[in-house]
Amino acid sequence: MFFFWCPTIPPFGDQLFAHVHLAPRGAPPVTCGVTRRRASPSRIYGIVFTAGTRIKRAAFAYSVLFASLCRQAAVRPTGPFASMDALLAALVALMALAAAMAAVLSTLSKAAIFAILAIAPCVYRYRKRIYVIVKTLPRDAKFLWRYANAMLRSKRWGRNNSTVAELFTKRALKTPDAPCFIMVEGRTWTFREIAENSNQVSRVMQEHLGLKRGDVVCVFMPNCVEYVYTWLGMAKLGAVSALINSNLRHRPLLHCIQVAKAKAIVFSDSLAGAISELGDQLPPELKLFQLYGKCSPGVIDLRAEMDKQVPEYPIVTDKPRYRDTLLYIYTSGTTGMPKAAVLPNSKYLLIVVATVHMLGLRSSDRLYNPLPLYHLAGGLVGTCAALVDGIPTVLRSKFSATHYWTDCIKYDCTVSQYIGEMCRYLLCAPPRPTDTQHRVRIMVGNGMRPAIWQQIVDRFKVPQINEIYGATEGNANIINVDNTVGAVGFLPKLVPTWLHPIALVKADDDGDLIRGPDGLCIRCQPNEPGMFIGLIAQGNASREYYGYVEKSDSNKKLVRDVFCKGDAAFVSGDILVADELGYLYFRDRTGDTYKWKGENVATAEVEDAIRAALGQRDVVVYGVSIPQTEGRAGMAAVSAASVDGRSLAAALDHALPSYARPLFLRLMKDIEITSTFKLKKRQYQKEGFDPDVINDPLFFRSGEDFVPLTSQLFEDICNGRVKL
Repeated sequence: MFFFWCPTIPPFGDQLFAHVHLAPRGAPPVTCGVTRRRASPSRIYGIVFTAGTRIKRAAFAYSVLFASLCRQAAVRPTGPFASMDALLAALVALMALAAAMAAVLSTLSKAAIFAILAIAPCVYRYRKRIYVIVKTLPRDAKFLWRYANAMLRSKRWGRNNSTVAELFTKRALKTPDAPCFIMVEGRTWTFREIAENSNQVSRVMQEHLGLKRGDVVCVFMPNCVEYVYTWLGMAKLGAVSALINSNLRHRPLLHCIQVAKAKAIVFSDSLAGAISELGDQLPPELKLFQLYGKCSPGVIDLRAEMDKQVPEYPIVTDKPRYRDTLLYIYTSGTTGMPKAAVLPNSKYLLIVVATVHMLGLRSSDRLYNPLPLYHLAGGLVGTCAALVDGIPTVLRSKFSATHYWTDCIKYDCTVSQYIGEMCRYLLCAPPRPTDTQHRVRIMVGNGMRPAIWQQIVDRFKVPQINEIYGATEGNANIINVDNTVGAVGFLPKLVPTWLHPIALVKADDDGDLIRGPDGLCIRCQPNEPGMFIGLIAQGNASREYYGYVEKSDSNKKLVRDVFCKGDAAFVSGDILVADELGYLYFRDRTGDTYKWKGENVATAEVEDAIRAALGQRDVVVYGVSIPQTEGRAGMAAVSAASVDGRSLAAALDHALPSYARPLFLRLMKDIEITSTFKLKKRQYQKEGFDPDVINDPLFFRSGEDFVPLTSQLFEDICNGRVKL
């Protein structure tokens, strides 16, 4: 019997007793309650119950006492003595907890009690870490289970020396008449049709080029199913497909063809004009294949040649392998021109398992993909589940905010892709009934701003949003698996820090890594921004680094002696921050690139175009943040008293893709340089484009001209009243 007494409290003249009576082992009755006594007859707020074991009875005792307190609180006065009443209730609750703990301890042996007292200081000392582990246990357990399944499958493919073409062929033989790709406002392509068309592409390339393992062919098309079966046909021969951005023209397009050292280029009729504009600049040995439409002299009609071939798998003597290069995907870099990142079969298949297992995809799912097929998100994440696991993909030639949800409804999609800017467009569209009539259960992509994340969930009723972060050329990829708003991924707390294949390390304002007295990098503490890196382990598909075609470019992304002498890591160039629970949040992009409309923009490329248009004047290009807008808009600071805005706009339209053309122009007398003769870009970026802050003349790209940026126009841009 445990009995606690609370002395009389003056304004009430009450005495409160908390009691727990535990009968001897085997005896059923247990009583527990709170008694409140006055000079008048006692009022007892308590309860009598029975329980099976002493441990259960002790737990019930605490619960009943707490219920008794709640009941008393319901009849207490609300006048000046209300706070005193609450104090009494809290005191009795503590006594009830002590009684329950004493009851539990009474059932334990002396050794058990001693062990509890021994570990209590440790528990107290590490209470914060224990709390974090318990809090993140469901998240980490889900992730580790999915990761383990993904890695087992990936390692099995590695042991079997599997390739994308081989796994697709097995899938096509297993379900030949099942839908593989569905083109919006077009036809449905079965696995049999994809297989036969890709076989015919392979045979055409063998006949005209003698294409073999390791050779390169450029693919230059808009979004279409033909795009996929074209590079798949090359893959069956072990050849590499260089996927060129369909927005590129002139010099950047020529650069992509030249850097790939391609034997041929395959393009669609809609892009034939872009190829013909290059004229004699194209390498003379380059073969030209056009799909559909009337071909110019010297151009081979690919469709006509395919029709001459049998749709059987090509005869290949030197078969492709697991670690052979599958694709080149172009990314922007500080050199000013796109760089070709190397993607082997192993990385494509790693993306397969990451997409299917980490997202928890089902065989009954259907993926909606309105993203460009020349990028990793659209071309790999958006196609891999279909080609290897038979989960159909719905392709759209170009993103449309108006048709996004109607497409999902019409084609019964359950998973949809996005990039951050798309989500803003979706929210800007007028509300319609179709916003919630879809069956989409997962949205997956990258770049969704935390400010609009919850708005997307609330308006469109999508249960799960999986934000992904990663670099095309890198080995550091993470994913948000539990819908935490704003997070791009996390570091599992169940796994020791030194086992993590990724890390945040301290860096200065220029993105250079800071090292300690021992010469090694310094890990960031929670809530401390740092450079995101991926530790390299060759032979491990998830941690290998292949870099770019040009090895000099690859080496620029590497850092050595990171956490121990001799190790190496891929440096992303992005600043992230991790909170106490391990969630990672994107902060900023360092270096000479910025992202706009879902595309990486190389500032050097834009600077070269402006210099050429303005007679080689000093120019600095950087990205500026606009409220309610994802990414950064291009801004150019030019050393000039005046410029012809219309002619400059025309020159930029001719030289640059639409996403790379700067929206803002700042005219300056002189552009400052640092002591190491670098242009002071960061300071201009911080100043932004506010005409009330900057004294220099500012201009905004409107239509085919640059117009003066007034305070009213600035407000309209910031408030979303001007279309960007």
